[in-house]
Amino acid sequence: MSNGPQGARRHELRARLGLLTAVALVIGSMIGSGIFKKTAVMARELHSTGLVLTAWVLAGLVTLAGALTNAEIASLIPATGGQYVYFRRMYGDFVAYLYGWSVFSVIQTGSIASIAYVFAEYIGYFVPLPRLPPAWEAVSLSLGSTITFTPFVEIGEKLLAVATILLLTGVNVRGVAFGGVVQNVFTMLKLGAVGVVVALAFGSGHGAVATLGSAGTAPPPTGLLPLCAAMGLALSGAFWAYDGWNNVTYVASEIREPQRNVPRALVTGTLVVIGVYLVTNLAFLYVLPLGRIEGSKLVAADVARECVGWGGGALVAAGVAVSTFGSANGSTLASARVGFAMARDGLFFKRVGAVHGRFGTPHVSLLAQGLWASLLVFSGTFDQLTDMLIFVSWGFYAAGAAGVFVLRRTMPDAPRRFRVPGYPVLPAIFVLFATAYVVVSLVGSPRNSLVGLLLVGVGIPPYLWWRRRTRKEAGAAA
Repeated sequence: MSNGPQGARRHELRARLGLLTAVALVIGSMIGSGIFKKTAVMARELHSTGLVLTAWVLAGLVTLAGALTNAEIASLIPATGGQYVYFRRMYGDFVAYLYGWSVFSVIQTGSIASIAYVFAEYIGYFVPLPRLPPAWEAVSLSLGSTITFTPFVEIGEKLLAVATILLLTGVNVRGVAFGGVVQNVFTMLKLGAVGVVVALAFGSGHGAVATLGSAGTAPPPTGLLPLCAAMGLALSGAFWAYDGWNNVTYVASEIREPQRNVPRALVTGTLVVIGVYLVTNLAFLYVLPLGRIEGSKLVAADVARECVGWGGGALVAAGVAVSTFGSANGSTLASARVGFAMARDGLFFKRVGAVHGRFGTPHVSLLAQGLWASLLVFSGTFDQLTDMLIFVSWGFYAAGAAGVFVLRRTMPDAPRRFRVPGYPVLPAIFVLFATAYVVVSLVGSPRNSLVGLLLVGVGIPPYLWWRRRTRKEAGAAA
């Protein structure tokens, strides 16, 4: 039986997700806590409602350009592992491995840890979470002056975050269709939560059109250089809220008709999120003067409290909890496919490439991802690590979009169900913008950027070992 067609299928991932789930995965991976929090950060940099909305629009258009460019590549290479597989086809094993290593070691696992932690924080709004004595919380371990491990700080939130990660890992081990159902439900719930805040803002009678033009606590930046610097910092917040749009490519082979549905999901999901973010920010700015937004820790909660009183905080806390739970599920479902694809190519631990005989999921990759993300939660370093790899992520975004030019040259006659509109201008704009963003990050935060490069470089010795082992096995087989 193991040598027949059914036995072969038991060792491969199966296409069980439809277009609706693919779109929900894009939306659910993007909408997390960013829309509830980042407007205040952006307002403190720009001091202008017009500039804040411009930053959200600009970040959305750049993200859409990246999604359109990746949609063409996804229609050409509909394989599990997404961007990792694209890099392998475009640039070879080494670049693909560095991307996969970064995703598995920090970028996606750190993101899962961070999102799960935010979920736990907002559950703490309703349920008191335990704390350890101050002497225990003071325990820390520093690596130089850059990375500090704080395992016992806010232990209640960390325990709940880890429990959430392990729960979602179990959900997605049980089957990609089951994980997809969870994603669909929580995407609808989070859109509903955002919709309630928007409806309260525009329908409660506590806002005014005049508030949209309110002044900040300081004059907006003037002059090209100060304006670009402030806009760059504001865009960092917006890009965090838009991040996750390419997660759907990781599960391409598990989506029915991937050449058609993955591009559709990328474009449709990104457009929906851009619309949601713009309407939500208009709602925030309609109710609260910009000066109040600048001083807010959670804008959505302040808007809800303004509209319905003390219950507004609880409403938004529940909304953030729902939103982050769905986002953590989307990242858990999709990201494990990168390690799985690497293992299948002989560039990671072999066992990580296993498929569960009953559930048809990459269960070992999911478990490894969940355990590592849990360790990052306890270390307390996930935000530090993801901050250090922001510029690395955008370097990969730039290289990924540049790959559309590579594939147009190396695979000119391959069938493409989707072609990026405005080629070559649109992908070139995205590549230039992403490259500029990398340079600004490197100049603005050289220490974090260099440590980020070091974290990526740590993966090179294992690559050399796995590469050597794979060649020896190939030679032995020959």
